[in-house]
Amino acid sequence: MTMTAAIDGRTAQTGHRANASRIAAVDIVADLGKAEAIWRELESQHGSHTPYQRFDFLAPWQHHVGEREGASTLVIVARDAERRPLALLPLACFRNYGVNVASFMGGKHSTFNMALWDRDFAIAATPADMTALVAEIAEHGNVDVLALHQQPLTWRELQNPLALLPHQPSVNGCPLLVMEPGAEPAARISNSFRRRLKGKERKLQPGPRYYIATEDADITRLLDWFFQVKPLRMAEQKLPNVFAEPGVEEFIRAACLARLDGGGGGRVIDIHALECDAEVIAIFAGVADGHRFSMMFNTYTMSGNAKYSPGLILMRDIIDHYAAAGYRALDLGIGSDDYKRLFCKDDEPIFDSFIPLTARGRVAAAAMSGLNRAKRQVKHNPALLEMVQKLRGTLR
Repeated sequence: MTMTAAIDGRTAQTGHRANASRIAAVDIVADLGKAEAIWRELESQHGSHTPYQRFDFLAPWQHHVGEREGASTLVIVARDAERRPLALLPLACFRNYGVNVASFMGGKHSTFNMALWDRDFAIAATPADMTALVAEIAEHGNVDVLALHQQPLTWRELQNPLALLPHQPSVNGCPLLVMEPGAEPAARISNSFRRRLKGKERKLQPGPRYYIATEDADITRLLDWFFQVKPLRMAEQKLPNVFAEPGVEEFIRAACLARLDGGGGGRVIDIHALECDAEVIAIFAGVADGHRFSMMFNTYTMSGNAKYSPGLILMRDIIDHYAAAGYRALDLGIGSDDYKRLFCKDDEPIFDSFIPLTARGRVAAAAMSGLNRAKRQVKHNPALLEMVQKLRGTLR
């Protein structure tokens, strides 16, 4: 059932906030279909959001993954006094810590979480605007706490207005490569590293072919290969197979096959592949928006060709591809895997917010915040991290 906050009379009831904030009303929509039109409108108006907030990315996630996890749709639309949309928060609500918790849709498959913002509003947004937004959600959303993870401080040099609320650093940063237009290839990847990769590439015979999958048949074939090989790789690393969780494979297949803008353009998730003769030897998949490529998932062959580092060769090709297309940045997803540091020397800071909306939510927000701080402390303390990793290995 869709629950839409009543708008008539709201401005009069909250007039003391209207003087300080452009947000005059909030609609709360519990049906993705009824949120789609305004969602796509904000996408098409060149607003501020990451590719992870596209409707065609999050709708299949919510349908295939979120609903199976018991998460209900909670789309928040903030409007001004003329009913123009200023922001859309694509949230999912679930029970945790005995309270109603609202978090961004996408779960662990979304590297960055944001609202979709009207660009002009985002530029001028103030703490008073965000306070008004939170107050409206608290009044009408039936939510105890907002747990908003992995938010960028800025996106495409525009502030993220939610950073105006109380927040803390996320457990991990995001390895980032900034690419200056027209820069020499060595500015992205050093000449010595390029020579090393070229030497490995020469040992792959016949020479490997790099491409982006554009046809449905190729996308399906590459995903079939990925879902066979990835569990073997994760078992080899003694890691749980997150891709075996209910609905995840269906979500990834749907998003990889979905076309941007519903037409003949690129895909919601692009798959980059490296093949050697008839063998797929590596894939990287991620989202792109004309400015930045953000990697989501990857794997490489279990055959003897693995010793020639096909994943690193593919990463070099992807970086050069997006540099040639005028992209300004590329990230390799949350985490500090060793291969990421070969390409990305810096981390982009990201933040989490735990915002209580009720008395019960205050206790839950404090617990979530404390747990995240503890995780961050472990991650950034080599001795503690080694202890935890040994313990996990023993338990497994």
